[in-house]
Amino acid sequence: MSQIEVDKIIPQSGTTVQFGEAGDTINVVGTLDGSGLTGLNASNISTGTLNDARLSANVTLLGASPTYSSISPTTILPSTATNITVTGTGFSATTIFELINTTGAIITPNSITLNSATSVTINVTAAAGTYYIRIENDSGLASRSTSADLTVSQAPTFSTAAGTLGTFDSGASINVAITASSDSAVDFSKVSGTFPGGLSLGSTQNTVYLAGTESGASATTTYNFTIRATDQEAQTADRAFSMTINVSMQESMRFL
Repeated sequence: MSQIEVDKIIPQSGTTVQFGEAGDTINVVGTLDGSGLTGLNASNISTGTLNDARLSANVTLLGASPTYSSISPTTILPSTATNITVTGTGFSATTIFELINTTGAIITPNSITLNSATSVTINVTAAAGTYYIRIENDSGLASRSTSADLTVSQAPTFSTAAGTLGTFDSGASINVAITASSDSAVDFSKVSGTFPGGLSLGSTQNTVYLAGTESGASATTTYNFTIRATDQEAQTADRAFSMTINVSMQESMRFL
């Protein structure tokens, strides 16, 4: 390997000194003092990076964009102040959070509590609809959820009063309606308790029927059960009901 040692290289004429040919790699060992360099800019640096300390004081370092991961809960009630936890990265005390309705309307939180750089709690009050989550740092860098992850929806409410659905004789044909409503279709299910023998819950939406021909009661009995109404946003409401099957003395003697 050839080696040349000099103290200074000065161009013979003009102002350009060329090291190597196009495509060559020039390795500099040691510290390169660039204090006298001029005309160095992004257009003539094809690869590599400049240390932050080498940038002009007029250059604002933006840092990384905040990111969004998820929210909890994903469904809340309309016109009701509710806490929502937002997770992601790059959060700070000055980070801006917004809910953007699919119609374009923008909702700002009532309050924002910074839990960490990856978690905040926002308190929001919003009208019914679906919303994207938008996050912006004070540098202007921002991100938004790719889907409208927040649903603001009315939960189901029962029209049928809690308590007894009536008293019926044993062996009777029974057909009792239970009604609930929401801003979407409502399904029904039994979550606890026991129906009178022979009765079952139908499968219709919004109004369901507890129906059948009673069988099996040997003495007057009150049956207690809880019905759950579930809407299409998976919001639920439970209501307790009862039904009494009356067995007269004459009917009870038939079982002897």
